[in-house]
Amino acid sequence: MLEIGIQLTLAAMILKVFGYKVFIAISLILGDGLYNLVKIIAITIKEICNKSTKQSNLPVTTEVLGDESSKLLMEQKRRDEVFLKDRIPSWVAASGYVGLAAISTATMPLIFPPLKWYLVLGSYIIAPALAFCNSYGTGLTDWSLASTYGKIGLFIFASLVGTDGGVVAGLAACGVMMTIVATAADLMQDFKTGYLTLSSAKSMFVSQLVGTAMGCIIAPLTFWLFWTAFDIGSPDGPYKAPYAVIFREMAILGVQGFSELPKHCLAICCVFLLQLWL
Repeated sequence: MLEIGIQLTLAAMILKVFGYKVFIAISLILGDGLYNLVKIIAITIKEICNKSTKQSNLPVTTEVLGDESSKLLMEQKRRDEVFLKDRIPSWVAASGYVGLAAISTATMPLIFPPLKWYLVLGSYIIAPALAFCNSYGTGLTDWSLASTYGKIGLFIFASLVGTDGGVVAGLAACGVMMTIVATAADLMQDFKTGYLTLSSAKSMFVSQLVGTAMGCIIAPLTFWLFWTAFDIGSPDGPYKAPYAVIFREMAILGVQGFSELPKHCLAICCVFLLQLWL
């Protein structure tokens, strides 16, 4: 108990020192992604309305292209045709996501009892917006921030559940959010590669499904092998698992609520989040 108390105190001190930096950075990244998400949705709705009313506001211009520009334009047109020829229907993507959400909502509370079904469903409702933000940021920087978005879910769900199982629920919800967000960014990178190499989008998606199915079998077996062969998490062992300790302590702090954050941290984050929209 004394060791746990010392770890909790150290984690609280670290959070007090670095809380402003971490959460302000999260708010900036999240604000930028949400702004572009809202902008794309607004443009899409506007175009749908224009088509339904048979209005076209696109300017008609005549542009004289040189040989080099003409080649680039033809190459881009060819890429568009190849990539869109085997595109995945929207209903397939939507039904697949709904099906996975239903399976997770039914099974995860059986594995992690503190994580109630409505919390899992809430994770799947929030995750698409965060997945877009992470995909957008990964496309700009080639740096996936899935763990950052997972920490958002960790704090939110751990504080909602409270002291009665909040640590387990927060960590499980963090895993759900990280998986969805990271997979979305990886898939967008694969689609971009397929677009540049004139590959079929459907082939890229099927390859991703095959790899995911293999990972569902290989990853648990690998973890079981290491768990039985080595003392995972031991401070004196070869596999200390430092991230496991960090995330657990963050979940413990999340159980205590947002009051553990530095003073005025959320208010400052809201200011940085909203200033991107102004």
